Amino acid sequence: MQAINYLAGYPASIQQQATELLNNGKLAQYLHSKYPQPHQIQSDKALYSYVNELKNDFMRNSPPLSLVRYDSKLNIIKQALGMHTFASRVHGSKLKAHNSISIAALFKQAPAEFLRMIVVHELAHFKQKEHNKAFYQLCQHMEPQYHQLELDTRLWLLWRDLSTADMQS
Repeated sequence: MQAINYLAGYPASIQQQATELLNNGKLAQYLHSKYPQPHQIQSDKALYSYVNELKNDFMRNSPPLSLVRYDSKLNIIKQALGMHTFASRVHGSKLKAHNSISIAALFKQAPAEFLRMIVVHELAHFKQKEHNKAFYQLCQHMEPQYHQLELDTRLWLLWRDLSTADMQS
């Protein structure tokens, strides 16, 4: 089942609950009752402001962001929902950093909480490169409901994929 793709790292009990919601046709109802409204951040400029505000709230000492944008090809090509890049270049006697974040364009239709979870995840990578305990602690510091939002985002992606597949058949 496709639920395994999105929920592969979760315990069997959570996978079973997700499968039951899906089979009973209650997944959309669950998601809509918890997250009724999509966000209003539709442009790259608005996304940059949103991400920069979060960065300044939690990571003031990190270098500034050079670029933040929605990427329509990100989910298809990279099999990722967000990407962060950082590079350091020597300019004379100074070291210049370039930090950028790309968010999959499908998150333009997502609830605000899911966008925040993805942004928090990508920002955390600027301090912690690996998905380790310190990384997830930083994510939870920036978004206390991080783990629940990550699960619900995966459920939303599953529902979205299956809804799209139903429309095409």
